[in-house]
Amino acid sequence: MHLAGAGLTLPPPPTPYASLTEEQQVAHLREVAEQGAREFGIEPTAIELVLHGFNTTFKVTGRDGVPVAMRVNTNSLSTPAHVVAQSAWMADLARDTDLRLPVPRLTMDGSPFAAIDDRLVTVASWLEGENVGVCEPVHAHLLGRLMATMHDHAQHWQLPSDGHLDVFSDPFFGDEDRLSTACDDRPDVDVLRRAVRRCSEALTSDASTGSAHIVHADLHGGNLKWTAGPGEVGTLSVFDFDDCGIATEALDLAIATFYLRRSDPEVETALRQGYAEVRALPELEDFEALVAGRQLLLANDLLRSSTPEFQRMAIGYLDTTLERLTRWEESGHFRL
Repeated sequence: MHLAGAGLTLPPPPTPYASLTEEQQVAHLREVAEQGAREFGIEPTAIELVLHGFNTTFKVTGRDGVPVAMRVNTNSLSTPAHVVAQSAWMADLARDTDLRLPVPRLTMDGSPFAAIDDRLVTVASWLEGENVGVCEPVHAHLLGRLMATMHDHAQHWQLPSDGHLDVFSDPFFGDEDRLSTACDDRPDVDVLRRAVRRCSEALTSDASTGSAHIVHADLHGGNLKWTAGPGEVGTLSVFDFDDCGIATEALDLAIATFYLRRSDPEVETALRQGYAEVRALPELEDFEALVAGRQLLLANDLLRSSTPEFQRMAIGYLDTTLERLTRWEESGHFRL
């Protein structure tokens, strides 16, 4: 689909599912969730929509009254082997550390996923707490500690023989570069091309350190829950391991930093201080390129999304992306 006068070329919806309304998509995925629940030995009495976004999450309650979190992959690029690896790391983190995260459940056949209507369905324990959303300094500090603890564990973690994780060597994490095609007719496309090149070089330089291992690659307030405690003491929980891959600690830190660039600088400082309390901060000559790389990934993902809300966002987000990349090129500091 070409948008006349806008300098944008967007692909048509890739499947009939992508042409459905949001309500129709959720209705279809609710049926998938009901079938998936039975694969996991759950006779559902309630299926509540939690989020219909990049993937779709339901809160499913069985006859025992115990809720679980069910994710139906809709836009995810995760393969069965990816899910095996993601689930194994989650289970091992829950066993080996004091981190709070969902514990994966297995199907009746002992698999970490069910395949329903060509979609991968996973189930994990339900996390209580409030979604963090926008991180305050207290959240960012605990996120830094949580991230460092995950990296400590990752140093010695072994990938299961039937699992697989991609090595993140380009800003699109191995996905097709739709972004460059969509902006090909724009007068400022060279800004994008330079950004892609610089971000790729930073990832290559980062990987050359030889210390790459599994990383979460999506640590931000939308994937955190907060349980308040007495006074200012609270507990942070982490979920959504769908983006896990092989990289170094610097990429995880840069991704988390991206989402804090709207906040007061003290929030980013709190993240780094929390990390340093557990583990030495990773060093990278072009850290800002890894931060900017998140902008490229998000814009690229929107261009292939089947979710109506994200399809509507895609056009305007291209303008936002080019504006942010231009400011970064001029100032040397990426900000939102």
